[in-house]
Amino acid sequence: MDNSLNARRRARELRQVAEERVDVLVVGLGATGAGAALDAASRGLSVAAIDAHDLAFGTSRWSSKMIHGGLRYLARGQVGVAYESAVERGILLRRTAPHLVKAHPYVLPLTPEVSRRQAALIMTGYRLGDALRAAARTPRRLLPGPARLGAARAHTLAPVVRADGLRGALLSWDGRLLDDARLVVAIARTAAAHGARVLTRCRALRLSDRGATVRDELTGEEFGIRARAVINATGVWARSLDPEADLRPSRGTHIVLRPGTLPGLIAGLHLPIPGENNRFALVLPQRDGRVYVGLTDEPLEGPVPDVPEAPEEDVRTLLEVLNRALETQVTREAVAGAYAGLRPLLAASGRTADLSRRHVVLSGGGIVTVIGGKLTTYRRMAEDAVDRAVSIGNLPAGRCLTRKIPLAGAGPQPSGVPAPLAERYGSEAPAVHELVKAYPEEVGLGITEGELMWSVEHEGALDEADLLDRRTRIGLIREDRDRALPATRDVLARTRHA
Repeated sequence: MDNSLNARRRARELRQVAEERVDVLVVGLGATGAGAALDAASRGLSVAAIDAHDLAFGTSRWSSKMIHGGLRYLARGQVGVAYESAVERGILLRRTAPHLVKAHPYVLPLTPEVSRRQAALIMTGYRLGDALRAAARTPRRLLPGPARLGAARAHTLAPVVRADGLRGALLSWDGRLLDDARLVVAIARTAAAHGARVLTRCRALRLSDRGATVRDELTGEEFGIRARAVINATGVWARSLDPEADLRPSRGTHIVLRPGTLPGLIAGLHLPIPGENNRFALVLPQRDGRVYVGLTDEPLEGPVPDVPEAPEEDVRTLLEVLNRALETQVTREAVAGAYAGLRPLLAASGRTADLSRRHVVLSGGGIVTVIGGKLTTYRRMAEDAVDRAVSIGNLPAGRCLTRKIPLAGAGPQPSGVPAPLAERYGSEAPAVHELVKAYPEEVGLGITEGELMWSVEHEGALDEADLLDRRTRIGLIREDRDRALPATRDVLARTRHA
């Protein structure tokens, strides 16, 4: 079946789901919800998957773009969570999304603030993480092992680090996403290719074990979707539909530095956070020249917003940690933007930074709710949720197949197309390239009108926010967004009248 998502398909499938009864209704189209739709559809079940906003609207697009092997959890004795992370990282690297997930080097500078004892403990952790890689059967050619670097080599990979007192660095490797939102889009499109009805701008007003009352956010029309099983995969918003979902959300902030702020930075950086054990800030250079710096971890008090704000105090905190390690200080003016995501942590006592990232599946009142977890383990979370839904609904379904299902774009890597297109679209790059040749005008960050047209016709983008904030990341910096807006609106008008 076609994996294209667009306004025409949405309108057609909205009519269908209002008239039929599906086996599984999935609410929420972040990574876990899209993963559950793919899992259920690939087992031969009929599926409707809805979201009040867009694909990857919530937590899934606000990550550090890392697909990591759980080293931090290993340091806390959470061996099961760490191993699960390593296994899922290997599946993405080897089978399901090798076009989107790549190995990336990270340097931990051995400055005077890192004692020799601490450095030895960290290297031991890296080696244990490499043992997890081996246990998860991820080949070293896909994920190299750790190493100790001399000061000269460390300075080559990270010339922005202060040279005074630098003893060298510890090098580690982990999985890295070019774009977390694009991973969700690929999962959702693969679910659509297996027959799932993937419907954005559809808000679940009420859930029951027989389906949901839904509102089309584009028209205001309310209708029912009947289902034999319901999965609530709304993450940090799960409690609004299932009062039994006991969450303790936390906020993680990243800042976005302007291109050229940290010249020559090749590797990511791990920078120890003063006063914290086994917690590091991340400095993540991007292909577009920007640099992301994160990650704070603060409890969220009060109502859960649709789009969380990054407070100024978080920006200051990240700049302070960054500047402790750099030769040249980064000023507030170099911060072009910031974003914050909300982690759906399981409720427990203690600081949110110390809470487990394991996931749980609840099934009170006949509704399956999956909470907790993290981006790396989305597939396993989805599998567990669908297993429970199949059991509760007594659905005729086989075992999970998603360990071996390649996501959209994961086919043979193309040749003869520009490298940025190959990186963003994988095996679909030649088809995108044809549109780019016809509509080559650049919108921003090297992205063309042709790529925006592809997103409208095949990736389910319905408006300028979908295009600028999720299918691309132009919108992370306000002035970039403002410059791109007129051309983006022209693309939308052109595709609507085509």
